[in-house]
Amino acid sequence: MKTFIFLSLLSLTSLVFSESKKINYEYKKFERFDLSEIDVEGESGAPGDLSINPRLRKEFQNMLPDRPNFNKEIKRSLERIR
Repeated sequence: MKTFIFLSLLSLTSLVFSESKKINYEYKKFERFDLSEIDVEGESGAPGDLSINPRLRKEFQNMLPDRPNFNKEIKRSLERIR
């Protein structure tokens, strides 16, 4: 009984794998477009006056406190390194 089941499974798997075919896709190697047949209708005209207004630059205030030097902070950072 076991051999019968084994042989039937073996035959089914062989049928499944034998039916699968490898599909090859072939794409066009070269295609040419003829752009001379395209007609564009409309008016071609140069724009009149193109002017750009200068943009005002915003000046920001410095939010950091004004300090003449940072000697205390530098000495403190050197002490932490040692």
